[in-house]
Amino acid sequence: MNNTLIKGLQVIELLAHSSTPLSLTEIARALSLTKSNVHRLLSALSDGNYVIRNPESGFYTASIRLWELGSAVLSKLDLRLHAAHLMESLAEQTDESVHLSIQDRDEVVYVHKVDSPNPIRAYSQIGGRAPIHCVATGKAMLAFKSRESILWSTRHLQSYTASTITSPEAMLEEIERIRRQGYALNAGEWREEVHGIGVPIFDGTGQVIAAIGLSGPKDRFTPEHIETCADLLKHAAQDIMTSLGSHPSQHALTHLYR
Repeated sequence: MNNTLIKGLQVIELLAHSSTPLSLTEIARALSLTKSNVHRLLSALSDGNYVIRNPESGFYTASIRLWELGSAVLSKLDLRLHAAHLMESLAEQTDESVHLSIQDRDEVVYVHKVDSPNPIRAYSQIGGRAPIHCVATGKAMLAFKSRESILWSTRHLQSYTASTITSPEAMLEEIERIRRQGYALNAGEWREEVHGIGVPIFDGTGQVIAAIGLSGPKDRFTPEHIETCADLLKHAAQDIMTSLGSHPSQHALTHLYR
């Protein structure tokens, strides 16, 4: 890929994730680029309306054009559209926040979410990311990937809390457990006080394409609550697959409905 394009995308990502406007110097320092290089990139991105320069401060921010592009992509995701009403129902039934996740290399991306009606709830945002080995939806997807994909994703297991699984052997055991029970658990492995449950979603060939999950404060995730929520998530996943016209392999469905 063209180096200039890569650098331009890095500038966009930096500004998009920054909570405050950034100066040319701050951008150059953050990306280890020269000021002259960053100035040329910012000029081109400004011409394309991807970034905005404040004429008084001289600082830069990402423009609403990025939101427009992201919204256009999300609106085309049939998966998200088919899952939305089921996710709203799950949030009402369980009192927990509901997430729809897809995999991007060794991370999950939240493509849709419905917040818990409970004022005490787990925080996340659409477009947010998390390490695939730390969250329930990530582990639910990972467990049904090919052996090569599993080995690649578990080669470097970074620790985020005392509960994070960092041993490849322990993760493989966890994957076998997920396959047996048809759902994955996150016991404070990404955020100490947040627990979660995730169930895979398959396409018509039996390949896992996404996961649906619940998350909330650990105190609410009793064994009884987990069992109830897991059953609800399995049925929701099946409804999503049916609405997509998917007919997963019998092997995959056996795991979900044991």
